[in-house]
Amino acid sequence: MAARPDKHRPSSLAFASQAVHAGNRVDEGSGAIRTPLVMANSYALPEDPSTMSWSGTDVPLYTRNSGATQLALQEKLAALDGGADAVALASGVAALHAVFFTFVGTGDHVVVSDVTYEATWRLFAELLPKKYGVEVSFVDAADPAAVAAAVRENTRLVHVETIANPTTKVADIAALARVAHAGGALLSVDSTFTPPPLYRPLADGADLVVHSLTKYINGHGDAMGGAVVGSRELIGRIRSEAMVDVGGVISPFNAWLILRGSITLPLRLRQHLATARELAELLDRDRRIAFVAHPALPSHPQHDLAARQFGGRGFGAVISFAVDGDPAAQNRFVAGLRLITSAVSLGHDESLIVHVGTDGPRVAAYPPGFRRYGHLRLSVGLEDAADLAADIRAALDHTFDG
Repeated sequence: MAARPDKHRPSSLAFASQAVHAGNRVDEGSGAIRTPLVMANSYALPEDPSTMSWSGTDVPLYTRNSGATQLALQEKLAALDGGADAVALASGVAALHAVFFTFVGTGDHVVVSDVTYEATWRLFAELLPKKYGVEVSFVDAADPAAVAAAVRENTRLVHVETIANPTTKVADIAALARVAHAGGALLSVDSTFTPPPLYRPLADGADLVVHSLTKYINGHGDAMGGAVVGSRELIGRIRSEAMVDVGGVISPFNAWLILRGSITLPLRLRQHLATARELAELLDRDRRIAFVAHPALPSHPQHDLAARQFGGRGFGAVISFAVDGDPAAQNRFVAGLRLITSAVSLGHDESLIVHVGTDGPRVAAYPPGFRRYGHLRLSVGLEDAADLAADIRAALDHTFDG
């Protein structure tokens, strides 16, 4: 007999039910059936607070330590990613920094994907080596053997992205987990491009999963936050070392907005993924396009890995491509769009596009097309797929025939 679903036991629920009920409680004061927004900075102390830990995080004390709305969000995030615990922070970069700050110190070595988010690149290429003497090797994360060859006796962390920003290179998380653990290191995975239920890296052996909550989990382009999900021991260290005493805590209002946005994550993600695949195929067929990088395409170098790793649920909703022309042609294409918005970020309800050039040292590891043309990074939103396709075709006509 199957276990009875119980909203107070998220592990008994399917993902869509977890998205609705995890972290939600009836408010004891008002009887409201939804977790309320609590904007307090401080919480009432017990009659004798002299034995309390002023850095404690298990009960609300001071919002930099933890607040009621933050605790509810963390409970939901842990359930959605299949982790034992989660910590919510002020931004995705705050979450990344929290992992690196907590688990890496002077003289330690880190292996990092050679294609990665710009803030991650700068932290490991410049700031952490300069300020703390951290040793870093940038390696092709799509090649587990190359990662294994880079691991040293003092390697403490391997950090990768499920789908790399911006080239869409896919990392084999299960293989990299084996490599990291064989070398005595932790594997941290930025899964912002692949939120649950598309993918749960912890199930494939990752130790820590990082999300920019600003993106798909919030999904509405109106709140900023970040999270790390993992075991109670690892998350407890991050919470005590990188949240309480560094102070990158999420605001109660942003935590509440993200709680609300996350309820529709499984519904939104299905639309994102289906439309992205349709648009990637449209771009791939158009001779005016120089290249398209999206894991749904059979021509993508890690297409088979993505199909296996993501279990047929989808291939992500970010497409990188370039029109066949110089940087001015890329700009003409963007200027010709009437529905897709030219702006940074991704995972919003509206489709966003940004033209990124070829400057900077981190592009050395990009594929030749990226280095030649630059690229356009398209985050596919929730608009009607036919409308988005028509907008792209009209902008191409504007670029080449206008």
